[in-house]
Amino acid sequence: MPECKAIALIGPGAMGEAIIGGLLRKEVTLPDCIHASGPLASRVEFLKERYGIHPYTDNAAAVRNAEIVILAVKPQKLARVIAGLRGCIEPGAVVLSIIAGATISTIAEGLQHGAVVRAMPNTPAQIGQGITVWTASPSVSPEQIEMARQVLDALGQEVYVEEETYLDMATALSGTGPAYVFLFMEALVDAGVHMGFPRRIAEQLVTQTILGSIEYYQKIAIHPAQLRNQVTSPGGTSAEALYYLEKAGFRTAISRAIWAAYERSQELGKGLNSKTPEG
Repeated sequence: MPECKAIALIGPGAMGEAIIGGLLRKEVTLPDCIHASGPLASRVEFLKERYGIHPYTDNAAAVRNAEIVILAVKPQKLARVIAGLRGCIEPGAVVLSIIAGATISTIAEGLQHGAVVRAMPNTPAQIGQGITVWTASPSVSPEQIEMARQVLDALGQEVYVEEETYLDMATALSGTGPAYVFLFMEALVDAGVHMGFPRRIAEQLVTQTILGSIEYYQKIAIHPAQLRNQVTSPGGTSAEALYYLEKAGFRTAISRAIWAAYERSQELGKGLNSKTPEG
């Protein structure tokens, strides 16, 4: 039987629901110990029916007696949510934020609560296959670190980092990463259709090629460049295709795109963290 860890979730959107599902799937806590709060009663009632959790439309009531408070709201709602929670969180609780761009200092100062964990998950977390980069303020105890780790492990893999600056980098690489993969998949499928494949067959070929390539890489565990060389025969089809990709600046375009996302993440963070939470 799982231990009853009192968890309050503020922001029951897609990622919030993924967290609830992961917590219950991994038996981190019990349904009766999860309190989810959001502005739409219909949404939290849906989560009650589906998962057996406690629904709220009052954030302050939801966090009462919680050991872990998870902030999963949209960045533009951060100031209002923080203002409403200030002084309501239990002194011994830890706040875990997955709000993109919101720094630990912004959340800690706004809530007047020092124990804050900041995390950046990605979309595959919704099926328990995500990767989350996270860090914690000095006020977070070893026990709270372990609780946060259990929560994030329910979303997939987790990577703890000492420096908060890595979170903006993670936003650009792994947080935004699924968008790059989906675009690449779309381009491959469209190329297959252009050659004459029915779309359903092109999608099957592309999906399994990507899945199989990843699993092969993980099992063989050698540098991707070596794997690429193994399938690139002199004067062959792979060599011809790779020549055109390099000529078109494929590698440079990816690197520049990720750097642009990193810079944008920093810009958005400055704008978000410069706002004073409403009092």
